[in-house]
Amino acid sequence: MNGADSLCDTLLANDVDVCFANPGTSEMHFVAALDQKPQMRCVLGLFEGVVTGAADGYARMADKPAATLLHLGPGLANGLANLHNARRANTPMVNIVGDHAIHHLQHDAPLTSDIESLAHPMSDWVHRITSAADVSPAAAAAVEAARKGPGGIATLILPADAAWSDAPGEIKRAAAPSLAPVDANALSAASTALRNGRKTVILLAGKALRGKALETASRIANKTGARLMAQQANSRIERGAGRVMIDRVPFSVDLALKTFADTEQLILVGSKTPVSFFAYPGKPSVMVPEGCKSIVLATLDTDLGQALEALADELGVDNSVVASTSGRTATELPNGKLDAAAVIQAIAALSPENAIICDESVTSGRESFKTTFGAAPHDFLQITGGAIGIGLPLAAGAAVACPDRKVILMQADGSGMYTLQALWTQAREQLDVVTVIFANRSYAILHNELKMVGAGEPGRNARRMLDLDNPAFDWVHMAKASGVEAARATDATSFVDILRTALSRKGPFLIEAVI
Repeated sequence: MNGADSLCDTLLANDVDVCFANPGTSEMHFVAALDQKPQMRCVLGLFEGVVTGAADGYARMADKPAATLLHLGPGLANGLANLHNARRANTPMVNIVGDHAIHHLQHDAPLTSDIESLAHPMSDWVHRITSAADVSPAAAAAVEAARKGPGGIATLILPADAAWSDAPGEIKRAAAPSLAPVDANALSAASTALRNGRKTVILLAGKALRGKALETASRIANKTGARLMAQQANSRIERGAGRVMIDRVPFSVDLALKTFADTEQLILVGSKTPVSFFAYPGKPSVMVPEGCKSIVLATLDTDLGQALEALADELGVDNSVVASTSGRTATELPNGKLDAAAVIQAIAALSPENAIICDESVTSGRESFKTTFGAAPHDFLQITGGAIGIGLPLAAGAAVACPDRKVILMQADGSGMYTLQALWTQAREQLDVVTVIFANRSYAILHNELKMVGAGEPGRNARRMLDLDNPAFDWVHMAKASGVEAARATDATSFVDILRTALSRKGPFLIEAVI
């Protein structure tokens, strides 16, 4: 057994059985080891941002880490933007980053770089393997770090000689993950606040936005008169008809300020006090009034479901208090002009039960959250860190994790170009993803941001940096070139017909919705 075999066996022994990969020469012994282990599913991404984004989508739905395989420092650097998103989502992930053999580093070969310095800003844990004997203990520690608390990014640097050298036969096991119990003082403070009659918002994040925990939170809100909300960006929300209706903090500063205008107290459950994405002249950074008090019931490293149950018990929320759930209301189909609202309306009406809806529609889909309250029950995944280019790989990873569920991606055209290569991965793996491109042929969000910061109307140079219409992308041809069936819709009726067809069959399909 060499170090590469030891690494592969350790990952499998710790239930890491999917590897999203873009390898190079320094990783070839690990590739050979993976080749001998059919239990490990290996998924190739043609760009490292696809690899890290897909690992994020996989872990959000599988509730366990995947591995990534990246080629030295430049390969890791190519994947950093989606590692940033994954870290903001508290996604468990184990990155395997190859490096030169230890004796070769002194020669400063062209691909030599400071991998640790690249890894640290987007990782919760970083370790360089020192020898083949260190491989299994280090890999087990990486899995343990990835599964710690709500989940984190563990980056393991594997020198080529540690991979090809003989390793001990012992395979290490990671300690079982655990979450902290709710703090008694925090519980007391939250229950006292919810009894004092002040205008209160209970703000949820993480696994508080799943099933039973979300129902418990809704029952607490109904008992106390508090308002229930999700933070603006969330890794996964269980929502739709029959599930708890919960809105999220608006992206728009003005709307967020209006939302919290009369709020006197925030009860934070895995969330943070909401702030604006950016600073704007003359506008505050914090979205709640200056005198609003924030009370932390539980942080993300706490068992959020248990914390909410304890709070419900403390407040005397019995079975007579029911959760507020959505009805199945989103059933009307659009006709006439095709615009963003029509696209979202059709998706809400036609999405099958138990779908996974991924959202990187950016400006065009800003109202999609409200429109899909009454859609069939679904999981909702969104961009979490603001680094665009996650949508296509996120959907691919979710489909790998849940092959029996339909994945629907709402994708802006500009950000979709960042990781277009994910379409090829969807085709190769025959992933059941319907991608809907909101083809407005501009960076519409940046047109709005230019106004928001008070920089005036765009002139020729500004428009050349914000518009995507000269030439316009041909998404149908790009999808077909990647092996994905595709069609274009220019009116609402044709979009509905194409979406019905796409949803009726297995495998990847792309719809370019010209809006």
